[in-house]
Amino acid sequence: MTKHDCIFCKIAAGEIPSVTVYEDEAVRAILDLAPANPGHTLVLPKEHFDDSLEMPEEILGHAMAVGARIGRAQMEALDYEGFHLLQNNREAAGQSVFHFHLHVIPRRKEDGAMGLWKPGHPGSEELAETGEKLQTALSI
Repeated sequence: MTKHDCIFCKIAAGEIPSVTVYEDEAVRAILDLAPANPGHTLVLPKEHFDDSLEMPEEILGHAMAVGARIGRAQMEALDYEGFHLLQNNREAAGQSVFHFHLHVIPRRKEDGAMGLWKPGHPGSEELAETGEKLQTALSI
């Protein structure tokens, strides 16, 4: 199922031109038009899902496997040293297009392409409390 007003549905269906680097029956992977580094790729499922919370695990797993395959290709073909698999869920996490997409961002040491989070310093009590809350939620 696709959404008629979703730009990523249109790109995944081939209705809007893009540079496709990989395609199969479930996903299309395209070069990002605003890349963090050259080769930055988006993996788009052909079926519409707003984010990973809506996706069946087999499609989510397939998208991640394709992302890893693309990351390896980025390292080999473009001489990168590593890559990020980055996926944002919902606006609070930085999602701006509400069609699941996995960023595969090639990296070199010290390239300054993107910042990471600021590490926190929780105490053992806070870690235990947080862990208990998550364990309870996961058992639902």
